[in-house]
Amino acid sequence: MAKTSKINTKATTQINTGFGINTSDYGGRFINKNGLPNIEKRGIDYFGRISWYHTMQQMPRWKFLCILFLFYFGMNFLFAIVYIIIGINHLQGIMADSMWGKFGEAYFFSAQTFTTVGYGRISPKGFATSAVAAFEALIGLLSFALATGLFYGRFSKPKAFVRFSNNAVLAPFNNGLAIMMRVASYKNNNLIDVEAKVIVGIIMEENGLPKNKFFSLELEYEKVNSLTLSWTIVHPITENSPFYKFTAEDFANAKGEVLIFFKAFDDMFSNTVAARTSYTLQELVVGAKFEPMYHRDKERNTTILELDKLNSYIATDISKLWQSEKKEESI
Repeated sequence: MAKTSKINTKATTQINTGFGINTSDYGGRFINKNGLPNIEKRGIDYFGRISWYHTMQQMPRWKFLCILFLFYFGMNFLFAIVYIIIGINHLQGIMADSMWGKFGEAYFFSAQTFTTVGYGRISPKGFATSAVAAFEALIGLLSFALATGLFYGRFSKPKAFVRFSNNAVLAPFNNGLAIMMRVASYKNNNLIDVEAKVIVGIIMEENGLPKNKFFSLELEYEKVNSLTLSWTIVHPITENSPFYKFTAEDFANAKGEVLIFFKAFDDMFSNTVAARTSYTLQELVVGAKFEPMYHRDKERNTTILELDKLNSYIATDISKLWQSEKKEESI
């Protein structure tokens, strides 16, 4: 834990982020790397606290597609068993002799009914089979309507389409030091009126008890007109910074987390999009600077943005800057 005397609380303004101040109730990170709060809600039943729409919209694409396919195959498998139980002789047009062949015919009849294709070679005979087929067709219509809505929601949902660097760096800046994070847009979208807000949460001692304290970090630029290339978000460590006069040892021992709240306007969605992420102080690389991500292509007279260099940084010597700060302290 960082010593209370090392945190520059006088020159910074504490804020209330809604995460609470009691460290005994603090479960690690405030915000996960993917931007979602590190919160697990309990106290009511599972289905009462889950929004299925939000769950289906937020889950990874591969998992979403797997659920759709499993539901489709599972429903057809279930109805095929029902047709077998009723009696395969109640399906006209079955041409298979073996049990597995008959099950396959019932399965594909179920698939044709579920999708309302209805080729016509196999048809239900009798009240029970016809009733099950009619019910399956209704379930199929409703299922495809829901699947279409979810597909459209995922496809059209406003999203920032930005990526943050895996690490923050402590780098030289204007004859001093600064904490830097990098963000870049990785799609062919156009973000304008881009804004970033950075907050740090640090565990400090207050009346002998550890408390979560949150401070707003001043940035070199809080807004940029557009995000066409990469943007290095810079917090200069000045007298107004809670990290003023921090040493490398202080950064290594302090328990804290830097929270980034990103907001921009996407003119294609015609809507505001947002993104979040965080860096623990252990994810801060002391003595490093980001490598350039873009360069000029002289042949085509354009600018090349190398997205694979978003996380690239090189080590840099900041020992002289530490020494200059110590000299200023002694004076």
